[in-house]
Amino acid sequence: MDHRILQTQSHALQFPNTRKPVLQQQETSNNFKDMLIDAQLVKVSKHAKERLQERNITINDKQWQLITEKMVEAKNKGITDSLVVTDNAALLVSTKNHTVVTAMDREEATNKIFTNINGTILINE
Repeated sequence: MDHRILQTQSHALQFPNTRKPVLQQQETSNNFKDMLIDAQLVKVSKHAKERLQERNITINDKQWQLITEKMVEAKNKGITDSLVVTDNAALLVSTKNHTVVTAMDREEATNKIFTNINGTILINE
C-alpha cells in the first residue's frame, strides 16, 4: 500500500460573467441628492405626530428648518438624544435617527424631568 499523498491539479472556479447595468451619471447624482436631502430632513414619529395634533402645537417651516440645522449641529458634537425647546413646544429628538420622538407644549414641559438625553437645544424664534 502506498502512503504517499497524491497531488492533483486544481483549477480556479470560474463565475459567470455578470455585469451590473451602468447607470447614467445624471440618474446617479439625482438619486444621491434625493437620498442626501431625505437624510437631512427631520422625520416625525407617529407618536410625535399624534402629540402635536392632540396638543395643538404648530411649528412653521422656518422653525423646522432651524430645528433641522441645530439637530445636525448637535449630532456633529456627539449628541444622540436631545431636548429641543422652542417658544411654544418641547420636543424630544433622536439626532442619531434624525427623528422627533415626542412633543409637548411649553406649559406641560415646565413641570417635567427629562431623562436619557445628552444635550439640549434652545431655540428662541
